Amino acid sequence: MKDCIFCKIINNEIKSYKVYEDDIVLAFLDLFPKSMGHTLIVPKKHVTDLNDIDMKTLNHIFEKAKILQKTIYEKLEADGLVLMQNNGSAQEVKHFHLHLIPEYKNKQKNIALEEIHTILT
Repeated sequence: MKDCIFCKIINNEIKSYKVYEDDIVLAFLDLFPKSMGHTLIVPKKHVTDLNDIDMKTLNHIFEKAKILQKTIYEKLEADGLVLMQNNGSAQEVKHFHLHLIPEYKNKQKNIALEEIHTILT
């Protein structure tokens, strides 16, 4: 989709901090993170929301979320992880995306995205 910011990230028209990529999905750090390591997983094919995505792609996204969860726990020492996906008026960017938002018991460090990217990749 021409004006979709996530499609532009997928097509390398906009810089991102990629933490995982394959033929189906791209995972990258959120530029406005709710916590250290906040990651988005998006399908490379433009789909709007949960009603628009096929089950094969949805399952693939959650398979990759499990792998990234382990990486976030191990490398960023997160204590928990919130998975969040919005639809309709709750959805800011109209391209399906799954948020992986790490939780920390203790105060999290203030680390730049570049450094978090290096730690996770």
